[in-house]
Amino acid sequence: METRVDGRLVRGDQTRRSVLRAAVDIASVDGLEGLSIGRLAKELELSKAGVFAHFGSKEELQLATVRAARRIYAEAVVEPAFAVEPGLGRLWLLSERWLDYSERRVFPGGCFFAKASHEYGARRGPVHEYLAEVNREWIQLLEQTVGEAIAAGELTTDPVQLAFELNAYYDSANLASLLRDGDAAIYTQARKSIRARLQAAATSGTALPWESVGGAV
Repeated sequence: METRVDGRLVRGDQTRRSVLRAAVDIASVDGLEGLSIGRLAKELELSKAGVFAHFGSKEELQLATVRAARRIYAEAVVEPAFAVEPGLGRLWLLSERWLDYSERRVFPGGCFFAKASHEYGARRGPVHEYLAEVNREWIQLLEQTVGEAIAAGELTTDPVQLAFELNAYYDSANLASLLRDGDAAIYTQARKSIRARLQAAATSGTALPWESVGGAV
């Protein structure tokens, strides 16, 4: 009996993961309102009852989708950057990973959180609140990363302002690439802008990370 129960739990977890992977992809293109238990059941060839059992309501499905997107985002952007030492190198790599995440369409609709935040920014309720929490978490992480570079003596700047500007570069590149069918030149422009902004804030004698890897276009 224990083996059979464990097997059902494993299959249930695999189904939930499959549903959420499909959900984040759909929501990145059609928005969280584009999600429905019926649509997911049809696309994954599952029963509606089976999908409903994992979530119970459309709102819970939407919240679970945002949580799943957050995990994917962290794996693609945050974890690789935080695998290197704190400082300007980490900040530059965080920017590189963000642009790479957008450019190679980890989510088919570009940045999941850009799409969802525009969709729910003026609304109220649990989904809005969770998206706002994720946004605060991300901005604070950017500010922290800038602050670490300042503490290392590599930058002299206002961490709150620089974090805001970097995030604006990311969002601008993501939106422009969507409107221009993924034009790679947009990401080249974004990298140049970010590099120039960081170079302007770098202290004299600081080793610039993009130069240590052969330069960046």
